[in-house]
Amino acid sequence: MIDTLAVVGATGAVGRIIVELLVARRFPARHLKLLASARSAGRPLQVGSETIEIEELTPESFAGVELAIGSTPDEVAAEFVPWAVERSTVVVDESAFFRMRPDVPLVIPEVNAAALAGHTGIIASPNCSTTQMVMVMKPLHDAARIRRVVASTYQAVSGAGLAASEELRRGAAAWLAGDETRGQVFPHPIAANLIPQIGSPKDGGCTSEELKMVHETRKILGDESIGVCVTCVRVPVANGHSESLVIETERKLSAAEARRLLAAAPGILVDDDLAAKRYPMPLACSGRDEVFVGRIREDASCPAAIALWCVSDNLRKGAATNAVQIAERLAVEPALLAGAGRATG
Repeated sequence: MIDTLAVVGATGAVGRIIVELLVARRFPARHLKLLASARSAGRPLQVGSETIEIEELTPESFAGVELAIGSTPDEVAAEFVPWAVERSTVVVDESAFFRMRPDVPLVIPEVNAAALAGHTGIIASPNCSTTQMVMVMKPLHDAARIRRVVASTYQAVSGAGLAASEELRRGAAAWLAGDETRGQVFPHPIAANLIPQIGSPKDGGCTSEELKMVHETRKILGDESIGVCVTCVRVPVANGHSESLVIETERKLSAAEARRLLAAAPGILVDDDLAAKRYPMPLACSGRDEVFVGRIREDASCPAAIALWCVSDNLRKGAATNAVQIAERLAVEPALLAGAGRATG
């Protein structure tokens, strides 16, 4: 049990879910502080049976706060996280800003919870698409060692924020009416369309989102030798990211063995019966905390590879739920909360 927990970015799409999860999961904290930008300060927010007033995010916000969960853009995280750490607050950060720092653990509790013990005040939560892919890779890697994964993502608009979700709604209505649509959040219309670019262009023809998945996967699994090839695509789906994965292993896995390994893994639900038309889909997985896997089959074009399909709610396990799970582990283990020391920014 800790005394005070802060949620930074409490009014955002992920921040709101974090607050809901804290109530639903009965998070072990005596007090909850909600922080956001100046324009949201003073706004009341219903949290369970009580109303909490949102406070403006400032350096002084972290006085007496033992643990904070941050869901903010990278530039905001870069500013507030050092404020918090300087005041002995441990931060579970959702942004990408600190993920690849060597002194910052990048954690999925079902995969590498042991890494939490090495934190120095900051713990990063991975990219939403990385999280569901690595959840699937972990049991197969432990059993047969993964050589390479080829991933194609089908990422929902909710991953780009509230304005993106509204753009899909407006664009879909315009498309159905036969009217022209223009992209504002996205570089092209998203309704009735696919956009094979998420993030900024990088060397070699990759995007920043694709490189995040490459580097984060290797860091979380602790194996730089794994080949990772990713193509990230934005699709006109409201919520829930989907991924087509081809996973090549050193030891050949049968589809039946892969299915058993995945079914036994924490946080994964296998829904796989092609004849009965059963497989994961975003509509059915939205609002759930698990990673759903189906279409598990052997890749006939490769001596030792498994092809599969996975879906997860990107706002929950891909973001809010993962961060809350990390915070729960820290809150109930004082030695783990203390970590290996304190970073100074």
